[in-house]
Amino acid sequence: MDIFNNLMHGFSVAFALDNLMWAVFGVFMGNLIGVLPGMGVLAAISILLPLTYTMTPTAALVMLSGIYYGSQYGGGITSIMLNLPGTASHAVACLDGNPLARNGKAGSALFMLMFSSFCGASVGILAMILFSPMLVDVAFKFGPAEYFSMMMLGLLAGATLAKGSAIKGVAMVVVGLLLGVVGTDVNTGTMRFHFGILELSDGLQIVALAMGLFGVADFLKNINRIGGDTKITTGEISMKSMRPEAGDIKQSRGALVRGTAIGAAFGILPGTGPTIASFISYAVEKKVARDPRRFGRGAIEGIAGPEAATSASTQTSFIPTMSLGIPGDPVMALMLGALIIHGIQPGPQMMIEHADMFWGLIASFWVGNVLLLLLNLPLIGMWVRMLTVPFRYLFPAALFFVCVGVYSTNNNLFDVAMVTVFGAAGYALIRLRFEPAPLLLGFVLGPMVEENFRRALLLSRGELSIFVTRPISLGFILACVALIALLIVSAVRQRNKSREALLQARSAA
Repeated sequence: MDIFNNLMHGFSVAFALDNLMWAVFGVFMGNLIGVLPGMGVLAAISILLPLTYTMTPTAALVMLSGIYYGSQYGGGITSIMLNLPGTASHAVACLDGNPLARNGKAGSALFMLMFSSFCGASVGILAMILFSPMLVDVAFKFGPAEYFSMMMLGLLAGATLAKGSAIKGVAMVVVGLLLGVVGTDVNTGTMRFHFGILELSDGLQIVALAMGLFGVADFLKNINRIGGDTKITTGEISMKSMRPEAGDIKQSRGALVRGTAIGAAFGILPGTGPTIASFISYAVEKKVARDPRRFGRGAIEGIAGPEAATSASTQTSFIPTMSLGIPGDPVMALMLGALIIHGIQPGPQMMIEHADMFWGLIASFWVGNVLLLLLNLPLIGMWVRMLTVPFRYLFPAALFFVCVGVYSTNNNLFDVAMVTVFGAAGYALIRLRFEPAPLLLGFVLGPMVEENFRRALLLSRGELSIFVTRPISLGFILACVALIALLIVSAVRQRNKSREALLQARSAA
């Protein structure tokens, strides 16, 4: 009853005119930022942070939070429509969302995007309400050894993101790891692999990498079609096309549940966040699918699971920030800064000392997600109509927004040049049938794997046994071993099937 009363009080705070107005503004801006490729939520919140100085703490946090989770909705739209991930966490949506759009099912893909995001966000909010104290206790049990083992499992799972050979998937993960070590070593301050280029001292920018590998590479792949009036899809656009096909919801039910659980779990762990959760969810769905070959060609589960994971992780990532004062990513660090600016110290006592703001913020999450659903569903027709624009107009415009978005991240033309380089590299990888998604996962996880590995060794004074003497870490290590064995068995079976098919073809001839 206490939780119910607190939640009702939170809704009364969220529906106050000024808080509701800022919630609408925040989710609209977040959705717009997500739709525009490369227009990062981090830059948007940084720009709007001074605006919060004259606002109440509750209104300030409601607006900034709306921008954050609103961008998660919008970021998937360009991933499906143009194969341009608006945010890094939506790179996975390109794998199946864009093939669906090209097959005339853009409306169904966008509907599933919205539906999955809303379901994931709702469950994430419930997790915040019901399990915050317990989840905080679980987060306290994770040290460097546990983080390292968990992320190693994520890297191995990332190899399964590749459509074909698992060896190629592992190779892409390794390339991503190598790209991730470029820049300044956080422990020693030494610059690594910068080749005398000062701009590489802070490492490669994930926005430039994602835009190049997924957006520019796709543009180069389709460049021969720009000469005419070829369109991405010529499917008829009607209200019927905007509804999910029969069986889509049923087929995605399991993916929704698994993706939401993965996102909620990863959101409470500082340093993980929606990007890693979406990749892990996709890898899980591909593993449990009866026919994994559908993935990468338009599997609806490839949208439902990762999008639910992204939204659930976005909501639960507020738990360590507000309950422990530990930001899980740069966006949460800005949220923490906004609280401190208003004289509020996040921590275990925040739910008691600032109950109005805490419960008002949670209630605003539900209000904001409903607003996003109402905002986006009527616009599905408009997003689908984008696909009827000929290539020769659409892709140059998309490239313009990519360049503007990447430049706005650091106001540096070097990042635009890096997008060009990564785009050319991504096109070469596509031609050689290497999947870019595992590379991006390796790039995201690589620095965190290295940092936690070194921290664990410092704590154990160089003893590698720390990874197997801690129960949670041992569990992840055993899962890694099991996954490697599974990959080997799968590769052997595939090889045997190919050999048998070849022998049968020869005997028939």
